[in-house]
Amino acid sequence: MNLEFNKNEDKMKLLISNMERKLEKIYEGGGKKRIEKLHSEGKLSARERIKYLLDKDSQCIEIGAFAGEDMYAEHGGCPAGGVVVMIGYVSGRQCIVVANDATVKAGAWFPITGKKNLRAQEIAMENRLPIIYLVDSAGVYLPMQDEIFPDKEHFGRIFRNNAIMSSMGITQIAAVMGSCVAGGAYLPIMSDEALIVDKTGTIFLAGSYLVKAAIGEDIDNEKLGGATTHCEISGVTDYKCKDDYDCLDRIKRIMSKLGDYDKAGFNREASAPPKLDEKEIFGILPESREKPYDMREIIKRLVDNSEIDEYKEGYGQTIICGYARIDGWAVGIVANQRSIVKSKKGEIQMGGVIYNDSADKAARFIMNCNQKKIPLVFLQDVTGFMVGSRSEHAGIIKDGAKLVNAMSNSVVPKFTVIIGNSYGAGNYAMCGKAYDPRLIVGWPTAQIAVMGGAQAAKVLVQIEVASLKAKGEEITPEREAELFNKIKDRYDKQTTPYYAAARLWMDAIINPLETRKVISMGIEMANHAPITKPYNVGVLQT
Repeated sequence: MNLEFNKNEDKMKLLISNMERKLEKIYEGGGKKRIEKLHSEGKLSARERIKYLLDKDSQCIEIGAFAGEDMYAEHGGCPAGGVVVMIGYVSGRQCIVVANDATVKAGAWFPITGKKNLRAQEIAMENRLPIIYLVDSAGVYLPMQDEIFPDKEHFGRIFRNNAIMSSMGITQIAAVMGSCVAGGAYLPIMSDEALIVDKTGTIFLAGSYLVKAAIGEDIDNEKLGGATTHCEISGVTDYKCKDDYDCLDRIKRIMSKLGDYDKAGFNREASAPPKLDEKEIFGILPESREKPYDMREIIKRLVDNSEIDEYKEGYGQTIICGYARIDGWAVGIVANQRSIVKSKKGEIQMGGVIYNDSADKAARFIMNCNQKKIPLVFLQDVTGFMVGSRSEHAGIIKDGAKLVNAMSNSVVPKFTVIIGNSYGAGNYAMCGKAYDPRLIVGWPTAQIAVMGGAQAAKVLVQIEVASLKAKGEEITPEREAELFNKIKDRYDKQTTPYYAAARLWMDAIINPLETRKVISMGIEMANHAPITKPYNVGVLQT
């Protein structure tokens, strides 16, 4: 191993360590004291509930752990968006679990909480995945009600999705393990089966204080909407459970009896590990985002037996396309090549840039994967499409549109891993969040933005300087440098993976060594949903 490899490895390990420290803090939710308070009430925390519910020693993927990161400081913060979402296995059945975290503002819904819940339901609907709700929430966070209550993608969309999923035949199980109030009371009742924990679970449209204020009736919460009321009088819930463990055990038994599902039929053989050491990824990926590297060396450490059958290898070399297997699943890989390469005409092409020929190649490959029913994996490290007169005259917009069209209309599931840069229209063409990847994750090295910090700062400084000069202000080189650094620092903060993950532009930030697991579980998840429509790209400018 050379010095450069060791420096890269050290930097990646440092980034992973930083990520793990952040996660440890997030896992505490509202803090240890609040977890202890739950325990004193005979309740488990959201993460303890999920851990007990999921099959022991089985694999799982957490969605949106960084949701809300550094977003609500003036409200005391909202770790993980106040809700824990996990894709995992219950009684051997793959499913998605959504658990309100009562240690964070009593499980109240912040704007990001709503967005995260909707993302969980979207995953369930796209993949026909059973969904389990562990309800313990005080309802909408009132100081921010205008940002969570009335709009199309706000709180009410949850119940619309409950109804849609029911019509699709997607299993929904809701367990009321704490508060379930106001509009939120509809969620368990719109699920297939509803469980409630005695003495700790309550369901009502209005609590006892509001009832007293509204109609003068004097009643306590337990009589108003406790387990006995809803299991023996109203018939709102189906099962009365003595405690959290009893409730979770009953869910396991329900899940164990689910019938099999129709499959999409994606090809899978026996899994094989990469022949090359996966950990070498740490040393291959450069410490600097500007330095080139060979993406093939990354791919060979992600795919079974380190084997890839490359498509049009000598053409359009700034995008690598090829067939491979990941944990036995057949996949089509579309990856940005960061090496500086020569085009078929002998021209030097910059790595990470999409040229006419690479866009054309990738579009054709995506069409082939749809024809063969092979899931697509996008590995992003892209700075955008090539600019300049030569590219414009060659029709880069047309070729780029062809790629976006082919990718957008894909009927096979798409999975996106942001390895490095994800800039500009390159984010779009390589299946960014706007293009419905079944899962989109990033490594700690990921950066998402319209353009890099330095380039953006130069543009913004030019605009700022011109504006100040128009007002008659004199701009010294020192003042211009100060403006540049201020703008660049702000812009760089907005390009970090944590900024993106906080806003759910990515489902997770992962250790690169988890990439195979995420893609494998993702394809298994997608295999629940048969492809029902033909692949049609519409009008293409050729």
